[in-house]
Amino acid sequence: MSSSDEESDEEDDDEALQRELEKIKAEREAANKRREEEDSKLQESELVSAAMKGNPLLAKSNAPSSATLKRRWNDDVVFRGQGSGEPELKKRFVNDTIRNDFHRQFISKFMK
Repeated sequence: MSSSDEESDEEDDDEALQRELEKIKAEREAANKRREEEDSKLQESELVSAAMKGNPLLAKSNAPSSATLKRRWNDDVVFRGQGSGEPELKKRFVNDTIRNDFHRQFISKFMK
């Protein structure tokens, strides 16, 4: 075999290897593009679903919402719960008009 045959064989091998390398690079690039597209679609769908869940007006009526729309009228009152520390006076029933609690309170209030 002559040296030119060996060189042409090596060149043919190099060219084949270069083509294989280009083919592999193209496949990887296509796979990366596909993966990026899937990721972007997934992110977009997550954003849309988060927006739908976050807005109670767009949420389905039968689905329970995390946001409570109904609030009590005194939820944001400044002096809410001020009288909770005072002891409750328990009413007793005494079958005597002079000794019952109302009569004693009335007498102490207006007569003394």
